[in-house]
Amino acid sequence: MTEHIRNFCIIAHIDHGKSTLADRLLEYTGTVQKRQMKEQLLDDLDLERQRGITIKARAVSMRLQLDGQAYELNLIDTPGHVDFHYEVSRSLACCEGALLLVDAFQGVEAQTVANAYAAMEHDLKIIPVINKIDLAYARPEEVAEEMHQTLGIDPDDCVKVSAKTGVGVDELVRSIVRLVPAPGGDAKGPLQAMVFDSSYDDYRGAITYIRMMNGTVRKGQKIRFLRAGSQHEIIELGQFVPGRKPCDELKVGQVGYLICNIKSLGDVHIGDTISTTGNDAAEPLPGYDRPKRMVYCGLFPSDGQDFSELREALERLAINDPSFEFEPETSDALGFGFRCGFLGLLHMEIVQQRLEQESDVDLVQTAPNVTYEIITKRGDTLTIHKPQDVPDSGDIEEFRQPIVRCNIVVPIEYIGAIMKLAQERRGIQRSQEYIGTQRAMLTYDIPLAEVIYDLHDKIKSATRGYGTLDYEMVGYEAADLCRLDILVNGNRVDALSVVCNKADADRRGRAVAKKLKAEIERHMFEVAVQAAIGSRVIARETVPAMRKNVTAKCYGGDITRKRKLLQKQKEGKKRMKAVGNVEISQKAFMAVLSGGEPEQ
Repeated sequence: MTEHIRNFCIIAHIDHGKSTLADRLLEYTGTVQKRQMKEQLLDDLDLERQRGITIKARAVSMRLQLDGQAYELNLIDTPGHVDFHYEVSRSLACCEGALLLVDAFQGVEAQTVANAYAAMEHDLKIIPVINKIDLAYARPEEVAEEMHQTLGIDPDDCVKVSAKTGVGVDELVRSIVRLVPAPGGDAKGPLQAMVFDSSYDDYRGAITYIRMMNGTVRKGQKIRFLRAGSQHEIIELGQFVPGRKPCDELKVGQVGYLICNIKSLGDVHIGDTISTTGNDAAEPLPGYDRPKRMVYCGLFPSDGQDFSELREALERLAINDPSFEFEPETSDALGFGFRCGFLGLLHMEIVQQRLEQESDVDLVQTAPNVTYEIITKRGDTLTIHKPQDVPDSGDIEEFRQPIVRCNIVVPIEYIGAIMKLAQERRGIQRSQEYIGTQRAMLTYDIPLAEVIYDLHDKIKSATRGYGTLDYEMVGYEAADLCRLDILVNGNRVDALSVVCNKADADRRGRAVAKKLKAEIERHMFEVAVQAAIGSRVIARETVPAMRKNVTAKCYGGDITRKRKLLQKQKEGKKRMKAVGNVEISQKAFMAVLSGGEPEQ
């Protein structure tokens, strides 16, 4: 019965215990036997288990008897990191309620606030949960007060649990059944189901994750993906418990999966609507916004022969991760590779690690950069994903950079350090609020390029690990930017070009030139390493030539003999410099690219 179904998700800041609480709920409802239980049960990827973070949202159905009545609880476990906010927003659209989890020691963090507002926008019933009350230094009363001040949540509504020991889980389950509304929808209406995720199985093809909005779907039925316009027959459907468990039908309000012999995930669009074939199909549901890629970088195989392997690995990965995109590109320095778009820096790191671990591909990655907008003198607007595409400065009317609004939650004794850090990164302060007596939330508008580089690490360092950061895109603003090129022996090395603020260009150019000078092997002629903006050289380092002692055989005698030999050597080096190529080893590229912005 629809009135006995509860759909809810768990939202929280990183490391506040979402996956552990999901484990306890699975254990409490008897969905998983004690002997099968392991930590982070819903985290499938090896990388998720190694790093202890959730990357992909996972759905699971739990059945339980409560006061003589059977209930079905559909839980969606979501990631906590700001990069994967897209996964969270998709999960919220499938639920009627959300558990807002807060650590009993760390309290309200930046991502807690962002997720709570996202849940409010979706009109979800929010159940505030204070976790980790078993810690010796837990402060649940103060944290409840923080939630009241920041989000307007009544402290008496907070459910106190310990996901590790299982204390308070019974009360939490009763609160879910009592407070989360049953799903709406018409069981007798035309079939209407929302596609909220998909994955790929080598043997079964595309597996589509759905939330039933109206009607009923049955095995063997013919269905139609309204956006894609394709028709398929259902071979299998079922629910996650947490493994796949087939059943004969899914009714309104339920969450499950279906398999239709679809061989390509390109045919499954997240946010699509599934309905019946023919004229009585339901209306399409409002889907999701397309994920906005914030960070771009080039991925090249370290051995040029592996290009086709890298393409296959990227295609496999894009099947399970629709928020990641790639397109082929060529670099004079690194050969053939791909330009890849990511949601953020952690997402980029995760994709790179998955490529290396799952597909055993050795990669060279260029410096990450954000998307810029350029208005040319002719009035055209260009979207720039890589520095090499920036036109000459004479053609640029306006150079725009993406701005993000950063919410930084810090203990009050570190406010000064954070303000200094934000100002160094050209941040403009928007507000400052106090959360309780000990902590404050600072809001700044900062260029995205300054945020993705190392702002998160710097905040953690400046606040001894207590500061947290959340950001959202605001828009594009004009700025004084330029393309900084690195030239070796007069030739531009495209892989090392970056877009930066003109005020920083001198410092960054000198630092990269110094690092390259140390890494480029010496040749038989002098090699000039230069940093330039357009045709203006702003920094130069010289790799000295290897010296061959051509006068060694002249012991004593007339000095003109030595001069003649040295002159001949000088002319030879000049000729060699004109025709010779400078070999830049892979190691030199790696040193500059992996080291990021070198030390001065």
